[in-house]
Amino acid sequence: MAGSSGTGQGKMDRQKLKFSVIILLLLSLFLSIGQAEVFEVFPGESVKDGLDRSGKGDTLWIHGGYFYEHGIEIVKPVTMIGEDSPIIDGEGKYHILTIRSDSVNIRGIAFRNAGISFINENAAIKLSDVSNCSITGNRFENNFFAIYLANASDCVISQNQIRAESQRETNSGNGIHLWYCRNIYIDSNTITGHRDGIYMEFVEEAEIVNNQSEHNLRYGLHFMFSNSCKYNRNIFRHNGAGVAVMYTRSVIMTENQFEENTGPASYGLLLKDIRDSRIENNIFRRNSVGLYTEASNRISIRYNLFQNNGWAVKIMANSMDNAFTRNDFIGNAFDVATNSRQNFNIFDGNYWSRYKGYDLDRDGTGELPFRPVRLFALIVENEHTSLVLLKSFFIDLLDLAESIFPVLIPETLIDHNPQMKRIL
Repeated sequence: MAGSSGTGQGKMDRQKLKFSVIILLLLSLFLSIGQAEVFEVFPGESVKDGLDRSGKGDTLWIHGGYFYEHGIEIVKPVTMIGEDSPIIDGEGKYHILTIRSDSVNIRGIAFRNAGISFINENAAIKLSDVSNCSITGNRFENNFFAIYLANASDCVISQNQIRAESQRETNSGNGIHLWYCRNIYIDSNTITGHRDGIYMEFVEEAEIVNNQSEHNLRYGLHFMFSNSCKYNRNIFRHNGAGVAVMYTRSVIMTENQFEENTGPASYGLLLKDIRDSRIENNIFRRNSVGLYTEASNRISIRYNLFQNNGWAVKIMANSMDNAFTRNDFIGNAFDVATNSRQNFNIFDGNYWSRYKGYDLDRDGTGELPFRPVRLFALIVENEHTSLVLLKSFFIDLLDLAESIFPVLIPETLIDHNPQMKRIL
C-alpha cells in the first residue's frame, strides 16, 4: 500500500510540474505580446522616424494623408498598417521602401511615383534577402517597378491594386517582379499598365492564383528558368504579347483565361523550351494565336477551350511527345498549324467545330478521322495577304481536296476519335 501511495504521489507531482510549465509558457506568451507596441504616424510626421522609434514586433499605424518620403528601409520585423489609405509618394525620382528584414507585413497603404531608374531598378517596395513577409491590400500607382522581390522566400503578395500608365517598354518596369525566389504565393492582385504584369526569373515553387493582368505593354505573365510553379484561375487579357513561359520544366497551368491578346506577335500562351508540364481546363479566346509551342516536349494539353482565335494552336516541328486530348476547338480561323510535314504529337478525342463526319453507332465519336491542319494555313504562312480569301468558296474546295488526298499537310497529324459534341 505504501508503494502504491508513493506512486500516486509521484504522478500528482509530475502533473503539477507539467501544469506549472504550461502556466509559465502562457505567461511568457502574454508578456511577449504585451511588449509589442503600436506607434502612430500622422500627416506631417515622418514614416522613417516612426520606424526608428519602433522595435521588433511592433506595429506602425499610419494615418490617412500624404507622406513625401523615399529611401525608407525596414531592418527589423515590424508591421505597417495604413488607415484611410495613406499615400507615400516617391515624387517620380526615387525608390520608396526597401525591406531587409524577415517577417515584415505591409497592408493598407498607397505607394505612388517611384522614379524610373534602370541602374537602381527603383520600386515602390523592394524585398531583398528576406523571408516570411507579406504585402497585402495595398495600392500601387504610377511606379517604375511596383513590387520587386530579390532572393526572397516564403512570402505572400496578395489583394494589391497595381496600376501604371506607361506608354513605352523602354521606360517601364514590371508590376510584380521576382528574381531568385522560392515559395512565393501571389494571389488576387490586379495589374495593369506595366511592361510585364508578373515577371519571374530563376524562381522555384511559386503559386500564382486568382490574379487579373490586363493591358500591360508586353506580357501579362512572363517567366523563365522557373521550375515547379503553378498558375491557376488567372485572367490574362489585352496584353501586348500575351503570356510567355520559357526554359522551364514541371509547370502546371490550370483554369486560366487567355483572352483578347491580339497583334502580329501576340499569343494567348507562348511556350518555348518547356517540358514535363500540364495545361488543363483553360480558356483561349479571341487571340491572334491561342497556344504557340516551340521546342516544348511531353506536355499534356487537355480539357481546354480554344474559341474564335486566329490560330488555335501553332506547333513547331521541334515540339514532340505532346498530347492534345479532350479539348474543344470552336470557330477558329485555323485549328492547328505546323511548319513540318511530319507529326510527333498526339491529337485524340477532341471536339472540332469544322468536323463534318458522322456517328453511325452513336457512341459520340465520329467514324471518320479529322485532319485539323488546313492547306490554306500553309499558304497564309508564306503569303499573308492571301488571308483575304479565307471565306471564299475556292478555299473550301482546296480544304476538301487536301482532306481527301493530303499532299502538303502532315499525313499523320490526325484525330482518329473526333467528338461529335462539345466536351466542356
